[in-house]
Amino acid sequence: MEATRERAWETLTKYTQSEALRRHALAVEASTAWYARHFDEDEELWRVVALLHDFDYEIHPTLDQHPQDGAQILREEGYPEEVIEAVLSHAEHLGMPRDTPLKKALFACDELSGFVHACGLVRPTGIAGLEPKSVKKKLKQPSFAAGVHREEVYAGAEGLGLDLDDHIRNVVEAMQPIAPELGLRTADTADTT
Repeated sequence: MEATRERAWETLTKYTQSEALRRHALAVEASTAWYARHFDEDEELWRVVALLHDFDYEIHPTLDQHPQDGAQILREEGYPEEVIEAVLSHAEHLGMPRDTPLKKALFACDELSGFVHACGLVRPTGIAGLEPKSVKKKLKQPSFAAGVHREEVYAGAEGLGLDLDDHIRNVVEAMQPIAPELGLRTADTADTT
């Protein structure tokens, strides 16, 4: 079976009913695809992996199940091992090597995309004009988006060989075009709400 973005979306929506989890998948997809273009890699493949990275979280919400039990579902659905390995690599608790640009980018985009999304939810303009300085200030507030693992945000940028400010800028830029799909206000809608 060919791993396409359309097929990955079908798999995601089959197993994930939560709008928040679907939005997270879209945010990670946008960010990961940005890096695929940046590194001149296979954007379709990277989108597939990003969409699928948490597809099983609703049915396997604990670390002893997610994402390893989901890997079996992906195998049964016919996804190539390259996709499954990349999905598994995003889980810190599995200790798998992140030995490809795709694995490094997925890990780097996962937590930061979620955090940038949270920042956008509390700003009148969403993520429009969101600067690294503001994101880093929020990162220092443990109670803000408390579920985001800060150490993984820092390790992700380092794994890509990027300064955190640059990584934040890239993720914000990647997510801006899909802000409405993520439930975020845009500069246009901020004036009317």
